[in-house]
Amino acid sequence: MNIAIDGPAGAGKSTVAQQVAKRLAYLYIDTGSMYRALAWAVLNNRIPIDDEAAVSELLRSSDIRLERERDSQRVFWNGQDITDQIRTPEVSQYASIVASYPSVREQMLVLQRQMAAGGNVVMDGRDIGTHVLPDADVKIFLTASTRERAERRLKELLAKGLQTDLATLEAEIAERDKRDMEREAAPLRQAADAVLVDTTGMTIEQVVEQILKICERSGESIQ
Repeated sequence: MNIAIDGPAGAGKSTVAQQVAKRLAYLYIDTGSMYRALAWAVLNNRIPIDDEAAVSELLRSSDIRLERERDSQRVFWNGQDITDQIRTPEVSQYASIVASYPSVREQMLVLQRQMAAGGNVVMDGRDIGTHVLPDADVKIFLTASTRERAERRLKELLAKGLQTDLATLEAEIAERDKRDMEREAAPLRQAADAVLVDTTGMTIEQVVEQILKICERSGESIQ
């Protein structure tokens, strides 16, 4: 079956989805990294972030590839491994902007559906259950308080040697939430048939176990 995991920035979607996929021996697809890759390329090519046509053309003329490793996923742009470069605060902000462009989302939609066509996929993002895979067998909407999401992000950045502060991250996350929910193309929202999982105060292992139980119940109903 296909599993869609949606939710706001910093909710832990990628980490959780990756572990769920590993436990089930499914293919993991991190759609957020695809938008981050485009954002990185926009910055690297000095393309004006407000020029939707130029951003869309850059995507159209380039190649994004995701490769699964044992415990992670590598992201390639035109053959270049940019996995580490796409996790900076600047790329995060640009990713939210390029993801708001309808022409970009339409191109990404085609790529993402092609990746999921074989089934047995765990895909995470902002609009997977509502737009990319509306017929997914299991839909999860993962969330957490803004403060907790900012604290998690702060730990990640500090571990990489990147300096920032909690207040700045909290404000950036709130801004991304607003932009994602208000964008015209496929806004962030919980699908009507998605299960809400609030991860505030939960460990990664607890979240993974809860989702696996939801998948097990869904699998039994499908059979």
